[in-house]
Amino acid sequence: MDKVIIANNLSLAYSNDDTIINKVNFSVDTGSFIFITGASGSGKSTLLKSLYGALKPIEGSLVVGGVELKSVSKKKLNFLRKHLGIVFQDYKLVKEWTIEKNIMLPLIINGYEKSVTQNQVDSLLKHVRLQHQAGKYPQELSGGEQQRVAMARALAHNPTVILADEPTGNLDDYSSQLIWNLLEGANEQLETTVIVVTHHIPETMKVEYKHYHIESGDIREVI
Repeated sequence: MDKVIIANNLSLAYSNDDTIINKVNFSVDTGSFIFITGASGSGKSTLLKSLYGALKPIEGSLVVGGVELKSVSKKKLNFLRKHLGIVFQDYKLVKEWTIEKNIMLPLIINGYEKSVTQNQVDSLLKHVRLQHQAGKYPQELSGGEQQRVAMARALAHNPTVILADEPTGNLDDYSSQLIWNLLEGANEQLETTVIVVTHHIPETMKVEYKHYHIESGDIREVI
């Protein structure tokens, strides 16, 4: 099976004196579902940031979607990000834009035609049960609703890889289950690679998944 992510002797830090991830080796198969767990401050979010190029390796190699991220050009990084869907803990929705326009963002960036964009957004609004909120702004929605918008935005352009940082951390049960259903659906139906950083793996998961745990700068698969 093809590898969508390959890390060799990967070290990550925000300064050279404070190594958070230390010389780890791992790979992710294309189309797999991965959970990454670890205590607060263990480096889960740090690792996720490195996967979309927000933090460059200080040592070793990190290849995502065929792109080496240690010495990546801005052009190549922008190309890679067009194939990624990212779900942040704090949603990162554009406050001045409606819910509908927020979901459109990756489609606009990727140059989709207007009719295709509208059809995709309408479909996603139904999936996240927010079609009645399309014209509202993020601050008019609850936290759970905002995260559902963020998930729809991450899925809009049919990404190769979805990276989700605590996507259900502070959500009610209804919104949480919707998020997990969407991630499972993307993985099963579209063969999207899904990587989720979380404190807790839900017991209701229906897809096969791998579980990696970060501790003391190391990352190991939990069998």
